[in-house]
Amino acid sequence: MSAEWIAISNALADATEKAGEHTVAVHTEPRGSASGIIWRPGLIVTAEHPLRGQEKIHVTLPDGKVVAATLQGRDASTDLGLLKCDAAQSTPATFGNSGEFKPGQLTLVVGRTRVSGPVAALGCVSLVANERHIWGGATVAPYVRLDLAIQRTGVGGAVVDASGRIAGIATPKFVPAGVLALPVTTVNRVVDTLLTKGHIPRAYLGAGLQPIRLPEPLRESLQRREKTALIVLEVDPEGPAHKAGVVIGDILVALDGKPVMRLEDVHAHLHGEMIGKALRAEFLRGGVRRETSIMVGERSQGGD
Repeated sequence: MSAEWIAISNALADATEKAGEHTVAVHTEPRGSASGIIWRPGLIVTAEHPLRGQEKIHVTLPDGKVVAATLQGRDASTDLGLLKCDAAQSTPATFGNSGEFKPGQLTLVVGRTRVSGPVAALGCVSLVANERHIWGGATVAPYVRLDLAIQRTGVGGAVVDASGRIAGIATPKFVPAGVLALPVTTVNRVVDTLLTKGHIPRAYLGAGLQPIRLPEPLRESLQRREKTALIVLEVDPEGPAHKAGVVIGDILVALDGKPVMRLEDVHAHLHGEMIGKALRAEFLRGGVRRETSIMVGERSQGGD
């Protein structure tokens, strides 16, 4: 092995050891575990989807001790769970900025097993975008996809940049292959909200929607270039859309002046900051264009 490869190999091992000082194993069942990061003193951030329910949670700390943790809150839309664990204390981690990643750069995902210690996966950055809506309904900015495979033990582990900084949390939930690096800014936003509210407020309109293709003559009469819109199939009788006069069969074509072609176009408006604010909705009823104002509501906890 050449001196260059030895140097690279040793640097990767050093970065793994450094990140491992902040990673824990999260186990909620007799066998198997996921990973988490000591994000702040007494607080561990992990992936949400491996967590089953409110059952007992234990974590294996960097020093090998196994201690109990409690679930502070969870957010399925970003696949983040927050655990409280007074014993989870470490020197503050050095956080990086995943927005500095470039396609082709090498990156590590570092996690921890409940018995064997740190685990690492090496790959490269495959895609970087300023912003993207993920199917969970959240907006991730920046959106960084990693071309690497991780076993379950690495899910929720630290995404480590070339400088050895923790630049995000790894989850395979939102990508068909590879890993999404949830950025530090997103994690901090979710952590702060869970600490203050105990849950992530979820905005909703109270309408069941489905994409449909608009007939060519109708598009021409409306002078609309977009070929699809969303038809209303269901209206919550107590929801915001009903209160705004929306009925089954209406065809939603725009929100706040932006065309609506797919469900993601609606989800882009339904973030927590919009709760209590009005959205200008344009829709078709009987082929006639209409407009109304929908006050965005907050979905009740446990609601669909």
